[in-house]
Amino acid sequence: MSKFIDKLSLVSQAGLQPMGFRVAQGVPQKPRMLLVATLAQVDVDRLAGGVAGADAGLLQIPKPSSGVKTLKQICQAVPDIPWGGWLKEIGRGGVGQMVEAGGDFVVFPAASASLEILQDKKLGKILEVEPSLEPGLLKAVDDLPVDAVLVAGEQGKDHFITWHHLMLFRRCANLLTKPLLVSVPSDVAAGELQALWEAGVGGVVVEAGIEPPAEKLTKLRQMIDKLTLPSPGKRRKAEPLVPYIREETVVASEEEEEE
Repeated sequence: MSKFIDKLSLVSQAGLQPMGFRVAQGVPQKPRMLLVATLAQVDVDRLAGGVAGADAGLLQIPKPSSGVKTLKQICQAVPDIPWGGWLKEIGRGGVGQMVEAGGDFVVFPAASASLEILQDKKLGKILEVEPSLEPGLLKAVDDLPVDAVLVAGEQGKDHFITWHHLMLFRRCANLLTKPLLVSVPSDVAAGELQALWEAGVGGVVVEAGIEPPAEKLTKLRQMIDKLTLPSPGKRRKAEPLVPYIREETVVASEEEEEE
């Protein structure tokens, strides 16, 4: 089983009230939102400092054949955290090599990834979806054999989290029972992180790169550790809408039938 998926599942279970009088087991006493550092370029010599503070690392892999070798190098260079591969476009084959390279989980796009990924039982599977995905398709994700969901947005220089983003993230969390990850800019503020956690987000994916100062992720880690654990009532699941029939209408209908 994926180490990262185990940690993410525990965070997602935090704050849920167990039924009955039995005390919940396996949930950490002080759960915290997870921080995932994603890399498009890798400098192995400077890698450890660049991902300091992250709970997991995520290497962007345009093609499995060219990215597996790099993934193996970073898994050996920084073995303290689980590493995954973010497959941007993938057809058939190549995923099994990620396990041999030391990969712990894989992120793959719903629109362009082959179902062959399902054949591998060791890698944690995170499905990447668009934030504006139609509710019916989003709800169908719960029935798919994946472990978590990533809502990835734009990561430009001037990107920032808007109210519209927050609405989309909360909608995803309400419709899904699987753990939810979202991508955020590296300069995200503590208040924004708190709002995301209260919306049901279990972890954030931040671009680390090789240019930003090494302490950037460390500061994010410190902000996350100071967040307030949301109360159970903060996260609501979507419920079916039942039409409300006024009592007067019912009485009138019964009188018409008697006549």
